[in-house]
Amino acid sequence: MKVLVFGKTGQVAQELARRAGDITLDVCGRDEADFADPESCVRLVRETDADAVINAVAYTAVDKAEEEEDIARVVNGTTPGAIARACAERDLPFVHISTDYVFDGSGQTPFVPDHPTSPLGAYGRSKLKGEEEVRAAGGRYAIFRTSWVVSSHGGNFVKTMLRLGAERDALTIVADQVGGPTCAADIADTCLAAAGQLAANPDKSGIYHLSGGPDVSWADFAREIFRLSDTDCAVTDIPSSDYPTPAKRPLNSRLDNSQTEATFGLPRPDWRAGLKDILRDLGALST
Repeated sequence: MKVLVFGKTGQVAQELARRAGDITLDVCGRDEADFADPESCVRLVRETDADAVINAVAYTAVDKAEEEEDIARVVNGTTPGAIARACAERDLPFVHISTDYVFDGSGQTPFVPDHPTSPLGAYGRSKLKGEEEVRAAGGRYAIFRTSWVVSSHGGNFVKTMLRLGAERDALTIVADQVGGPTCAADIADTCLAAAGQLAANPDKSGIYHLSGGPDVSWADFAREIFRLSDTDCAVTDIPSSDYPTPAKRPLNSRLDNSQTEATFGLPRPDWRAGLKDILRDLGALST
């Protein structure tokens, strides 16, 4: 199987390259596929000899999106929609990654895929636009909403905690936001598996959830990072109101993964196992 991958340097894209195994990847970076220019991406889909397409590109600067919503809407919405339509024209399966930010974060119950969407900010609105355009394209597709993505690549919560924990004796971290940390490696594995299954069975098209379990607060996630890395840094719980940001974060980022397991046979990944792998990659896992 051959897969056309949009994205080269992001967390998921790098894990796709690491975990492809026998799958051949045709990886397109920004020099070939500029997501601010949808037609450059469409051209690649029309010319590819791949059997499926995975989009691992996104505008993920949540706070900056409040000032750059037009750009975010193109990268997260317009261009994925254009790619999805090009895939539909050629009957190529398209796998796209979305986010829990399409929900309003209310309540404490995990969100199911068909729960009404209501984004709190520009980033969530741009990702919801992408979902709507991919669905409307009419082809084979799988959209995986995920949350709290971490890896040994790029910038993310794990790497930030390791840096701050080495510099300080104590940190205050929000404890009223609860969700599932999701390792980029698990997202990559899921995208590759879904691409193959969609190629064989278009009836699996739909929106799914993928998040690591068990659900945890940011503060408790930090404690586990420090425990596994033997970092001596105390964590004090604070409410989100003590740490204001330009974009409002959802308090409830819990996602119900049951439909992903039922359709694709992929159980919810355990972020604690993935965290150990990340820390091992970074040379930070305590022995």
